[in-house]
Amino acid sequence: MSTERNGKQKNLDDDDLDECQHDNPTFRICCIGAGYVGGPTCAIIASKCPHIQVTVVDVSAERIAAWNSDHLPLFEPGLEGIVKKIRNRNLFFSTDTKTAIREADLIFISVNTPTKSYGFGNIIGRAPDLRYVEEAARQIAHTATSNKIVVEKSTVPVKAAESIKTILKTNKQPGVSYQVLSNPEFLAEGSAISDLLAPDRVLIGGDETIEGSLAIKKLAWIYEHWVPKEKILTTNTWSSELSKLVANAFLAQRISSINTISAVCEATGASVSEVAKAVGLDSRIGNKFLNASIGFGGSCFQKDVYNLIYLAESLKLEPVAQYWLQVIKINDWQRERFAQMIVQNLFGSVSSKKIAILGFAFKKDTADTRESSSIYVCRYLLAEGASLHIYDPKVSVSRIFLDLSEQTGKTEDELREHVQIANDAYEAAKDSHALVVCTEWDEFKQLDYQLIYSTMKKPSFIFDGRLILDHDQLLSFGFNVFCIGKKPPNNQYMNQSPR
Repeated sequence: MSTERNGKQKNLDDDDLDECQHDNPTFRICCIGAGYVGGPTCAIIASKCPHIQVTVVDVSAERIAAWNSDHLPLFEPGLEGIVKKIRNRNLFFSTDTKTAIREADLIFISVNTPTKSYGFGNIIGRAPDLRYVEEAARQIAHTATSNKIVVEKSTVPVKAAESIKTILKTNKQPGVSYQVLSNPEFLAEGSAISDLLAPDRVLIGGDETIEGSLAIKKLAWIYEHWVPKEKILTTNTWSSELSKLVANAFLAQRISSINTISAVCEATGASVSEVAKAVGLDSRIGNKFLNASIGFGGSCFQKDVYNLIYLAESLKLEPVAQYWLQVIKINDWQRERFAQMIVQNLFGSVSSKKIAILGFAFKKDTADTRESSSIYVCRYLLAEGASLHIYDPKVSVSRIFLDLSEQTGKTEDELREHVQIANDAYEAAKDSHALVVCTEWDEFKQLDYQLIYSTMKKPSFIFDGRLILDHDQLLSFGFNVFCIGKKPPNNQYMNQSPR
């Protein structure tokens, strides 16, 4: 196993792992939090380590019931089959947190860490809200009667481990000791299972002490059941925590960077897809995360960039904070710019016009809508008086109305006067003035757009916010096509009579 301390590589001998008891049938793991990280992560650990008992706990009885049912509380390709195969063998879902903590040798903290929506000054909307992490740490301290390894799996700011240590130390039971590790996740929703099965790296941060090193080895032993040793890296705790924030900030930065270029392309006649391909072929740059779109979403990117901004401000590194703040500002601007593109090209008004929205999740292959760009586009269009017909293959009706209600301040009954949820894309598009692609679901590439064109009002418009459609074919059908990063043809309104 390759480990990294203070920039130096060190090789661990096989003898160092003796205490990890490679075939220990009594090793038990507890994961506090049954969400998008805790559930899939523990499913993979249990499937790859059949001799380890893994128990995932959550305060939500409804969520745990879903994990124990045929309808899991989240959609992730490949997850359902894995869970059904090992559930109630060595993978368990429970609300009995106290028992799981007492019996565990290692405890993952995998709870939500949202951005604060309360407080003073720049804390609001930037600083991380660690109340759930603190609650988990206190519950561990009050419950545990034997030594534990506590692993922060949630995305947390730098020095969060220090806070966890303080809580555990000042509230622990007599004779109990703890080692706190940082083990950030690098999975992406929609590909979580493949990311967990074949990670680019596994990062483990801990104290640079004998006890800390042993705790790191025990966690590394778990991952070594399926991850090559050379991909398991260890650092000090602070480096591990910061690495997660920086990784997400860099990815968000790439998206905002190419989105700024998309605006330049629309103004000049260049194609952002062609530019991205040319730039991405440079081996120093690479082609990943160079797909222009209506902006990034999800639970991590914006939150982690804000965490980095808040950290920089706290350290009085204002130029650093301002640099990363631009990543967020560009993302917000791109969403609004796309909505303005729709309004402007529908003859300057969408009032009372039916707009079909394809996709509500923040990306394909997930039902997660957190910070989805589609929500913001819908909000802008509703503010302009549009009538929206929304279709997403995985997002529930209740979730759509809840998100729109939070964004607009309107009740569900008020929203239903202007928003309808369609059963499929064809239903959403019928009699619409425009079709708007907000999520890159594969099924949207396979639709019969000639049939869709025949059911829409004329002139018919398509706005491709994800650059997934065949624009030349759509033009041949008679559509007026507008997209991110490409200047539209000048003659699109010809030969189409309104109806």
